[in-house]
Amino acid sequence: MEATILSGTNNIFSCECKDGVVRQCSIKGKVIKTDKNYYNPLAPGDNVEIEIDSLNDEKGQIVNLLERKNTFSRWNVKGKALQLLASNLDFLILVTTPDTPSFRPRFIDRALVQAEISKIQPIIVCNKIDLPQAKDKTFLERLKNWEELGYKVFTLSAKTHEGIDALSSFLRGKLSALVGQSGVGKSSIINALDNSANLKTGDVSKKFNRGQHTTTKGILLRLANDFENSQNQISIIDTPGIRRFLIEGIEANEVALYFREMSDLVGKCKFGASCSHLIEDGCKILEGVQNKRILLDRYESWKRIVEEIKSEEFLK
Repeated sequence: MEATILSGTNNIFSCECKDGVVRQCSIKGKVIKTDKNYYNPLAPGDNVEIEIDSLNDEKGQIVNLLERKNTFSRWNVKGKALQLLASNLDFLILVTTPDTPSFRPRFIDRALVQAEISKIQPIIVCNKIDLPQAKDKTFLERLKNWEELGYKVFTLSAKTHEGIDALSSFLRGKLSALVGQSGVGKSSIINALDNSANLKTGDVSKKFNRGQHTTTKGILLRLANDFENSQNQISIIDTPGIRRFLIEGIEANEVALYFREMSDLVGKCKFGASCSHLIEDGCKILEGVQNKRILLDRYESWKRIVEEIKSEEFLK
């Protein structure tokens, strides 16, 4: 029987089966064949085949992983391996805030690169626009820049529900994953989309102005709504808060290809593929920064990602 992974802990996975029953399943043989060595073998959103336990209809064994449309992962530093966060997504919802925790556009830039690598359509959601910092010039400039690059941007407040209806309509019938730093309000957004979800939320640390983890594992949620057709149901994977996001799947000299404002300039540099885009005369990317076609802060995001990948490649 086919099933979808909702969540998993200690190699026991909650599987939503085709007959409507959610069963607790282990992996038969304890190994799932994949094309990569992941820190965790399965993630919310994965489609699998299971065998139902002949003695207990509420349990089963996972016997096969079905082909994935896409995956979203991060590099797990502690485990020194890729950690799957979600699979088979329609949208990757990247959540940020103008403050509490502090606005960190470079985190979003990193996640946008990973979304482009993974071929998942990213959606930027800025929560907490009820805060005074939502009128900050630098914050608004960044939102405008992302929109100009073609990214869909939603501004909303999970607290006041402003903008929630627009996001809800956009997500109907789709499987999405919420990704962001701790404290940006991922669980609060889900609660606002469906007040019966009642997910635990946490306060932001006043000392460090950053969130405290309340979601400890990824989980796929089917949100209740008033839509007449069940195919319009909103499905969301709530992922644990991320404090450090490392890019995986590309080399340092490929990063510019995943920045939309830089990708078509890479091959036009005077020194071609050997251009570092740092000091060379005739570098089209540097010219783009100078003539403000490329936002300086986005260029700084690119540089930091390149430096980090080079450092990780050296350590490997």
